[in-house]
Amino acid sequence: MQVPHPVAMGGNMGQLGIQTCESLAKDKPFDPMEPPKRPTGNLIMHSMAMLGREFCYAVEAAYVTPVLLSVGLPKSLYSMVWLLSPVLGFLLQPVVGLASDHCQASWGRRRPYILTLGVMMLLGMALYLNGDAVVTALIADPRRKRIWAITITMIGVVVFDFAADFIDGPIKAYLFDVCSQEDKERGLHYHALFTGFGGALGYLLGGIDWAHLETGRALGTEFQVMFFFSALVLTLCFIIHLCSIPEAPLRDVTRDISPQQAPQDFALSSDKMYQYGSIEKVKNGSVNPELALQGDKTKNSAGQYRKAMTMKSLLRALVNMPPQYHCLCISHFIGWTAFLSNMLFFTDFMGQIVYHGDPYSAHNSTEFLIYERGVEVGCWGLCINAVFSSLYSYLQRPLGSYVGLKGLYFLGYFLFGLGTGLIGLFPNVYSTLTMCTLFGVMSSTLYTVPFSLIAKYHREEQDEKRRQAPGWSLDSDGRGQGLDCAVLTCMVQLAQILVGGGLGFLVNKAGSVIVVITASAVSLIGCCFVALFVKYVD
Repeated sequence: MQVPHPVAMGGNMGQLGIQTCESLAKDKPFDPMEPPKRPTGNLIMHSMAMLGREFCYAVEAAYVTPVLLSVGLPKSLYSMVWLLSPVLGFLLQPVVGLASDHCQASWGRRRPYILTLGVMMLLGMALYLNGDAVVTALIADPRRKRIWAITITMIGVVVFDFAADFIDGPIKAYLFDVCSQEDKERGLHYHALFTGFGGALGYLLGGIDWAHLETGRALGTEFQVMFFFSALVLTLCFIIHLCSIPEAPLRDVTRDISPQQAPQDFALSSDKMYQYGSIEKVKNGSVNPELALQGDKTKNSAGQYRKAMTMKSLLRALVNMPPQYHCLCISHFIGWTAFLSNMLFFTDFMGQIVYHGDPYSAHNSTEFLIYERGVEVGCWGLCINAVFSSLYSYLQRPLGSYVGLKGLYFLGYFLFGLGTGLIGLFPNVYSTLTMCTLFGVMSSTLYTVPFSLIAKYHREEQDEKRRQAPGWSLDSDGRGQGLDCAVLTCMVQLAQILVGGGLGFLVNKAGSVIVVITASAVSLIGCCFVALFVKYVD
């Protein structure tokens, strides 16, 4: 709900607002008014996007390999399918993060990007789960049908992966913009909770034999059944997410405050916009300083935004990030490299190493059926991982009060390294499924601790710089929370590039067992890194 600006209520009230801003500037320059405490229901609604995203991720993990095999994708194109999306994401994610920091859409800065990426996820799923059926219905020639089926399926996988990887950054930045420090931490834990729940639900539906159920026969093939449920869950979750917490647009500032009404003695660079915290027009009858600070930027705003959005400014912002951000990005990259090394090949590991099946034998052979059985059990293992990730995220807050963020970070890496090492050395069905609980600890850790540290770094950096240079804002470095979240999320794409390009070759040469051994070694290296090099803020 928009509250009328004090100037609209009378000149005296407007003058009072300006005096209040000046007083605040003298006492505590640029101290942003912290957003109000958000109800638990709002944070849960905000977390629904993670449920929908992870549900669709689980469906992709369970079905994308069977889909690609069913359309006859040549082995030579597998690397391109898995690498194209993360390469695009790694190159473009910081650009989108910076763009969202400066977005002036009426919906706010983050939600337009979240909506666009959500629609792209839906389109990608529609293409890779239904492309073969549509092509079969439209094209009769077998050769042309195969070419078009492979093309559409590949495009669908790339579009879905691109959007699903991208969307995490804007969602986290949206949370940080509209929440206080305490609510940021609560929100991240709810994100991890619903991430695990969404993954478990997706893997659970993927493990059902729909071909023998009435729903499966009514909707068509198993792929169409999963698209129906995925589209339904994703649409509902994103509608709830986008309506969870109001996000005021930046362009309201230039409309509601004129240069004459804003204090002129605030030392803020004229070509930067203040980008942190939720923007509220009025608090307790006085002008919010964040808004007043932007009044003198009304003129030539479009040109100012173009100036801020150059590639040179983006690269400068990335290079000038403080050392603790660089160390956090490296630790995040190590963690995701270990996690993806195991998770992307886990069902294949179950089918080939644990069950001793053969995915390349004839589809009616005993070896192939055994492999398929192993893949199904692997899906249940991933479901166990997701459930325990959700449970562990609920326990993180009380556990964190005893061991701190450093203990949580170290524990996640150590338990994951221990679990993957054990299943690599002892590939038994029951021990492997038991160790899946430890995968959930790592999953929850990667979704919460690094972003909690980002929020704390921002708070500490703002406080320190304001003490040293009154009138400073983090934006004077060309960085906003959207950019920093995007850079951190880029490490996921970089890990995907490394895993897709490097481990695929190792799997072909040495088998899937090399994957879990590699994951264990990388995770244990990560233990040492997070203990020695990552900065932790109380």
